[in-house]
Amino acid sequence: MANKATQLKDQGNAALSAGKLDEAVALYSEALAIDPENHVLYSNRSAAYAKAGKYLEALQDAEKTVSLKPDWGKGHSRKGAALAYLGRDVEAQKAYEEGLKYDPNNEQLKEGLLEVKNKVGSQGAKLMNPFAGPDVMNKLQNNPKTKAMFEDPTYRQLIQDLQNNPGAMATKLGDPRVLATLSVLLGVDLEASNEGDEPMDTTEPSPPLDPKEEKKKREEEERKREEKAKYDALPEEKKKALDEKEKGNAAYKKKNFAAAIEHYNKAVELDPTDMTYVTNLAAVYFEQKDYEKCVELCKQAIDIGRENRADFKLIAKAYTRIGNSYKKLKDLANAKLHFEKSLSEFRSPETKTLLSEVESLLREEQRKAYINPEIAEQEKEKGNEFFRKGQYADALKCYSEAIKRNPGDAKVYSNRAACYTKLAAFDLGLKDCDVCLELEPSFVKGWIRKGKILQGMQQYSKASTAFQKAMELDPNASEALDGYRACMMQTNSNPEEVRKRAMADPEVQAILRDPAMRMILEQMQNEPRALQDHLKNPAIATKIQKLIESGLISIH
Repeated sequence: MANKATQLKDQGNAALSAGKLDEAVALYSEALAIDPENHVLYSNRSAAYAKAGKYLEALQDAEKTVSLKPDWGKGHSRKGAALAYLGRDVEAQKAYEEGLKYDPNNEQLKEGLLEVKNKVGSQGAKLMNPFAGPDVMNKLQNNPKTKAMFEDPTYRQLIQDLQNNPGAMATKLGDPRVLATLSVLLGVDLEASNEGDEPMDTTEPSPPLDPKEEKKKREEEERKREEKAKYDALPEEKKKALDEKEKGNAAYKKKNFAAAIEHYNKAVELDPTDMTYVTNLAAVYFEQKDYEKCVELCKQAIDIGRENRADFKLIAKAYTRIGNSYKKLKDLANAKLHFEKSLSEFRSPETKTLLSEVESLLREEQRKAYINPEIAEQEKEKGNEFFRKGQYADALKCYSEAIKRNPGDAKVYSNRAACYTKLAAFDLGLKDCDVCLELEPSFVKGWIRKGKILQGMQQYSKASTAFQKAMELDPNASEALDGYRACMMQTNSNPEEVRKRAMADPEVQAILRDPAMRMILEQMQNEPRALQDHLKNPAIATKIQKLIESGLISIH
């Protein structure tokens, strides 16, 4: 039964990754019916509910996760996220802080905590905005100090701007109306504070920082403080391990791989519970093209990470490195497997791209592995037999299989084109003829087949050209000669129809609009001998041939 629950969980994970949220919830629920005390299943279902916008259900599952396993950081992270989505930011902050007690290195918990802290802080700032409130305009319009200011329409806009963006107040304090307004709203005579013996500061105020830059700066400073505090709180052995890691990183950047390996190994000895030292060591072996060693170390790192509740992003990174190693080793099946495992831990865009590349390479490998000229020949013979019996659909299947087995055989495309012709699928037959002649331009039968298809499509001019090409390759090709004559007869059978059809042809229209060609055609009428000189120019000869084929001119 436990195996069944695990199987359902894996199916739920796949559905969640694919965005099939209802299916994921159903699969997790089915697994929970088998294993109702499994905290991971509640956590996963909470994630599915959250993605679907069902935040109350997400919160219920997250709370159940925490009750089943209070020391698991991810459960608290799920709870904090659900509370944040519900707008219960203070409770969300407590949930994240509670999780960090058990898992202080969990990046997801730290990021969530920082977000809700900023949100709570910004809400506090809004409460302190003196311009906010439903009765501000009424209060200002009834106060003698500010009443007259409403005669200027820009004053109302100024107040609305400060209501929406209180941070802009620092840039507008030079406007005397702002001080007067603040005096009324706060009940303090701020204007009087500028009077007295002490001179005012006339230096230009420094421009305020961009809010995004300010937030980024605060976050960076907080991160550095946290890192320092974390480092200071570490035991001496862990501090030494971190120092060795930094030395290893410096050596790695300089491509001094021997020194990097030495420092990373020392870090592992000093702190065997941190997987990053092992993944860094694996990175060195990857650079040295020792991909098997890299895989071995990454697998060790994942085991260490699992035992010590490492962040899921670090686990994902190790799986990606394994995938890259297998890719270098040309073991695409294992590369695909480990990229998928990485994405089940964390949906990194880079890993998704790597997975797509490997899947494409695998498809190409499978296509090449499928090629077998002997089987292709057998399928072609079967197709020929069906064709002789008039079973064109069956023949088509055999020819298609033969093409998959040997895509470089021009004759099979020609045979399939014949099938398409019998089934009146002229456009598909024409495509096969083009592939056939691209593979083997001197294949007479291919040109004849193309001519017949074009003839069936009533494209007599193009059909004539195809038949002509066949006759150039084989002057004794009677089928080509018969086809060419039939096209010429059809083209010239009704002069008026011929003229209409030709004049509707864009290529003919372009030739007749060409001033140089008009002069040549006039010259041909007056001096027939001049034609031989013009035909020596390949470009002009092609245009004249087009007009002859169209039936607009004839040469005797």
